[in-house]
Amino acid sequence: MIIYLSGKITGDPDYKEKFNKYQKVYEKTKMYDAVLNPAVLPEGLKPNDYMPICFEMINAADIVVMLPDWKKSKGAKLEKAYAEYQNKGIITL
Repeated sequence: MIIYLSGKITGDPDYKEKFNKYQKVYEKTKMYDAVLNPAVLPEGLKPNDYMPICFEMINAADIVVMLPDWKKSKGAKLEKAYAEYQNKGIITL
């Protein structure tokens, strides 16, 4: 089973630390084959370039985990809507 982490990145100076913390938590459970973390994508792309990459990561995932701050993010809201459209399991923290 593969999970994808979704939460606020834009405007959050600590997003890498936050996403890495959740990635480690889910990896420790050993319940999942992989944890897909969008915070590891390279910086410097155009803002519109990230979402198609994230959608492809969601396509590969079985479950999307919505981090606690997801409602403060336009991108995370789009990811949730896309995951629902793709009939992915969603866990909201």
